Amino acid sequence: MSTDVTAKSPAPAPPGGSGGAAGDGLLALVMEGMRRNMRQYGMLIALGLIVALFAVWTDGDLLLPRNVSNLVLQNSYILILAIGMMLVIISGHIDLSVGSLTAFVGSMAAVFMVKHDIPWVLAVVLCLAVGAIAGAIQGFFIAYGGIPSFIVTLAGMLIFRGLTEIFLEGQTLGPFPEGLQKVSNGFLPEVGPKTNYHNLTLLLGFAMIAFVIFQEVRDRKRQQEFALDVPPAKLFVLKLVAIGAAILTLTMLLASYKGAPIVLLVLGVLLVGFGYVMRNAIIGRHIYAIGGNLPAAKLSGVKDKKVTFLVFLNMGMLAALAGLVFAARFNAASPKAGLNFELEAIAASFIGGASMSGGVGTVLGAIIGGLVLGVLNNGMNLVGIGTDWQQVIKGMVLLAAVGFDVWNKRKVGS
Repeated sequence: MSTDVTAKSPAPAPPGGSGGAAGDGLLALVMEGMRRNMRQYGMLIALGLIVALFAVWTDGDLLLPRNVSNLVLQNSYILILAIGMMLVIISGHIDLSVGSLTAFVGSMAAVFMVKHDIPWVLAVVLCLAVGAIAGAIQGFFIAYGGIPSFIVTLAGMLIFRGLTEIFLEGQTLGPFPEGLQKVSNGFLPEVGPKTNYHNLTLLLGFAMIAFVIFQEVRDRKRQQEFALDVPPAKLFVLKLVAIGAAILTLTMLLASYKGAPIVLLVLGVLLVGFGYVMRNAIIGRHIYAIGGNLPAAKLSGVKDKKVTFLVFLNMGMLAALAGLVFAARFNAASPKAGLNFELEAIAASFIGGASMSGGVGTVLGAIIGGLVLGVLNNGMNLVGIGTDWQQVIKGMVLLAAVGFDVWNKRKVGS
């Protein structure tokens, strides 16, 4: 680089060039931010492109308020599983049993509520406890028994599927109480004056925008206090505008139909709660540590066995919650419920930015990965693509996402 610091007169700007220069500068900032955060933003951009593609391909049917609402309801249980699976993968493990555990908890819920008339709230608590116990048993064998998670959860997949058949005696059992059905299929109640929109949904949407902006600004200030790199101010503002626009669009779409589904609030609580834990809590940092470098984590005093045990216990509880949501949505427990759910959750995690070697991934990434699969499924159904080609396309998307991750790692390493 030249060391000549002689002052030179600036060249005269062309007429009307200042706006173009400002635009070019902002574009350069955006491109630089994208380059430095490709893992974080790559799948988000891919999701936007997929939505735009199917919105055009279906003549706007994909973005009809009714279809957007159905998209949330249809993918809620996969998104719940994806959150737990992301934590498992970050810690350097895998869980193949969640689909079967989902079916098993659904069958127990049916036995509790339909056969024995246990109040649905108490039955939900019992089912969550069953899921936690199942996850804890698997976590014990993995963490303290030293058996690989692949083997333990593969055995769990077979055991829980068999227990589902035993509990249901090969039959479909239902219906469920109306209260539980509303949790999975219901919407927030109407409040306030009559308008063309669902008032409570609008209020929650605006509150979410304010909360996200507050969190982003606080995180940026905290990073600056610790002298960490932060995006330029213009790029940061652009990011806030994009997030706010996305939340506002979803809010208006839902508010123009029946309002926000109740299960969307459940997902929101899980996203905020687990996102906070993974970013700020000690247990979250320990999960990243044991997945990123287990020997170094042990030398640093991380109790890796306890952390692994808790990760699988948590996965069991989330699988139980997903099983309750799925069973309530279809108003029956079936021996064939939950088939391939574990593959969908694993695919959502990897598409959302998880690394097979562990130590990398975010809860928001799991949600984005699940939405990519959900939009693909919904869009392909709307345009009439057969299930055979749907499997091919989803497999190619998963391969492309992981391939992009590998390429990005090599580029950064070089």
